[in-house]
Amino acid sequence: MMNKAYRYRLYPTNEQKIMFAKTFGCARFIYNKMLGDRLDHYKKTGEKLNNTPAQYKEEFPWLKEVDSLALANAQLNLNKAYNNFWKNRKHFGKPRFKSKKTGHFSYSTNNQKGSVRLEGNKIKLPKVGWVKLRLHRPLMENSTIKTVTISKTPSGKFYISILMEYENQILPIIPKKFLGLDFAMHGLYVASDEDDAEYPNFLRKAEKQLAKAQRKLSKRQKGSHNRDKQRLRVARLHERIANQRRDFLHKKARYLVDRYDAIGIEDISVKAMAKHKKGGKFSFGKSVADNGWNKFVNILEYKLAWQGKSLVKIDKWYPSSQLCHVCGYQNSKTKDLSVREWDCPNCGSHHNRDKNAAINIREEARRISA
Repeated sequence: MMNKAYRYRLYPTNEQKIMFAKTFGCARFIYNKMLGDRLDHYKKTGEKLNNTPAQYKEEFPWLKEVDSLALANAQLNLNKAYNNFWKNRKHFGKPRFKSKKTGHFSYSTNNQKGSVRLEGNKIKLPKVGWVKLRLHRPLMENSTIKTVTISKTPSGKFYISILMEYENQILPIIPKKFLGLDFAMHGLYVASDEDDAEYPNFLRKAEKQLAKAQRKLSKRQKGSHNRDKQRLRVARLHERIANQRRDFLHKKARYLVDRYDAIGIEDISVKAMAKHKKGGKFSFGKSVADNGWNKFVNILEYKLAWQGKSLVKIDKWYPSSQLCHVCGYQNSKTKDLSVREWDCPNCGSHHNRDKNAAINIREEARRISA
């Protein structure tokens, strides 16, 4: 069995917005309350506490007004974060309390015996009723609704993510057409057999507009109506940039997935790359954050998997930019990132650093797949 998620825009009534707000608040409250009690219990006894939302409903009767499965899912999220911390404290930090000041709210609920179902342009949700949604694409046939997540963005829009469960009948294919992608700081990627991505730098283009809007926000009096209006303007700007980036990444990924059987990429650490310093300053952080490479890789991976194709990750220490793709000569002088073009001293071939690296990644992906 496989899972696939669909995201749609919701258009709740005022009464339904109030119920959503209550559920967001109760899910956040039960998460924080249970986490606080677990931390206090550990300090006193040195042992783990296994508490449940049901234990708090007598003390806080308003928890009964919302969907009980939303509280149960909040408990599951806490258990996962808490268990990860206990298993590997170096990698996973201590679970943190959820803040209501982030502007982004969500809760999840499960489909039990048709408690969540879709009819036309409306969806039935526990404790909320029928909510109107924009069904811009149909759900997969012969699949069942497993869970749904309702979220509210900082700009005030409501969305629902529907997780569908279906039987996977796609068999892996034997790859014949390979593509290599080399990460590009400003252009997203350079491809071995395609044009470069030429990422439009949505964040960079909107920087002045964002800076102006955020300066106005900082000058507004806290708690005032004008501050709320300006906060909404800033949130809409950020949302527009995120939507532009997501649309660009999905279209590029779809274009490549439809044309190739296997795509090779370097398994690089974008987080470490964002911290690269040049002249005492973080020079790459904003560019790395803007192009969304990690998100692009995730999109590529699941779109390929849906068609029985594969994403081949090459070891980050593989010298893709140092090898001549014609004769295999390794030129250690190209370790310096400032070297963008070089000539092979062995065969005389002229190389563009990124295009040469993409070709080497393609051939390494072909070798690994074989």
